[in-house]
Amino acid sequence: MILLVGLAFLLLALLGAPLFTVIGGAALFAFWWIGIDTAAVIIELYRMASAPTLLAIPLFTFAGYLLAESGTPTRLVNLARACFGWMPGGLAVVALVACAGFTAFTGASGVTIIALGGLLYPILIRENYPERFSLGLVTTGGSLGVLFAPSLPLILYGLVARTSVDKLFIAGLLPGILLVVMLSAYSMHMGYRASVPRVPFRWEALGRAAREAAFEIPLPFVILGGIYGGFFTVTEAAAITAFYVLVVEVFLYRDLSLRVDVPRVMRESMILVGGILVILGTALGFTNFLIDQEIPMVLFDLMRVYLTSKVAFLIALNIFLLIVGCLMDIFSAIVVVVPLITPIAMEFGVDPVHLGIIFLTNLEIGYTTPPVGINLFIASFRFSKPVVRLYVAALPFLWIRLVALLIITYIPGLTLFLVRVMGRP
Repeated sequence: MILLVGLAFLLLALLGAPLFTVIGGAALFAFWWIGIDTAAVIIELYRMASAPTLLAIPLFTFAGYLLAESGTPTRLVNLARACFGWMPGGLAVVALVACAGFTAFTGASGVTIIALGGLLYPILIRENYPERFSLGLVTTGGSLGVLFAPSLPLILYGLVARTSVDKLFIAGLLPGILLVVMLSAYSMHMGYRASVPRVPFRWEALGRAAREAAFEIPLPFVILGGIYGGFFTVTEAAAITAFYVLVVEVFLYRDLSLRVDVPRVMRESMILVGGILVILGTALGFTNFLIDQEIPMVLFDLMRVYLTSKVAFLIALNIFLLIVGCLMDIFSAIVVVVPLITPIAMEFGVDPVHLGIIFLTNLEIGYTTPPVGINLFIASFRFSKPVVRLYVAALPFLWIRLVALLIITYIPGLTLFLVRVMGRP
């Protein structure tokens, strides 16, 4: 009977049933089967609702959507171009930096491809960058900022794994920079090969771009400086960010209307948040059952038979997470997979903060991993190109990020160095 029910839930998922209904139904059946009151499913949702960090999710999401709907993408591109346009492949580097910064605030990579990709792709083509390279660049850039604060996946991971969000914000900085630098080096090489014209550096142009983005430039410094300086918590930073972005985009830049645009943005952003919270609540309820039945320990004992070292475990973990990143969106993967792998990783001696960065790096890469990486299909729709062409375009960037993933995985000091230096052992 258990096998039949399990197959039925799997079939429902494959047929497109909402993920929360599949997980919630499985949790209710599992607790009923072992004779435990099904109220156990909702207990985790109540615990999650009382977590102070939870408030950061809707606030940062709202701020990110406001930025996406305003003129911020254009101002960021102009500023980055004034800074880096003089370099070989400068415009490509501009695209990577702008996408990484934008994704850090919007959290949802599809938003970056739609908002920034549509702006950058025509410019790259006009500047004589190869079409395949340009497609791969904007598709890859869509998930590049996941490791940078105040990325929503970082906050959600900390909430699910019960790991300090402050530590994750610090830990993601150097690995995130590594990814940007490696991709930038490749982009500079391609720009040099294609003899792409450079934009001469002019202080006047930089000053003009900086004045245009004068109210947006301080935002990441205020958030990170306030959190790491001990002036406010992550939740308070989210409230400050949402209020600041609202004032800037509505009253100072006047890109958005308070009566028309803001209610629409609130509705759209909270739909995303509501979906995340419903999945999170049902998934944590199901996780309760798995932990109660000691499933993680059974998996660990099974893995110990075949994986005898930490190195072998990390290899298997990366392969597994890359597959998960292809098949599931990052929010669903966090709430479903993290509770299963965290106790196993602890048994192998993997630092929980390091595990979080490995996890998110894998899922970031999974967004553009053929054949079913979600960003490939978003880019295919946005740029009206066959998805197979996106597969080919994304491959060089995929190989570079896989190399970076190996460095991040097997050199834990890269992730943990700043955490230790800043007094958060």
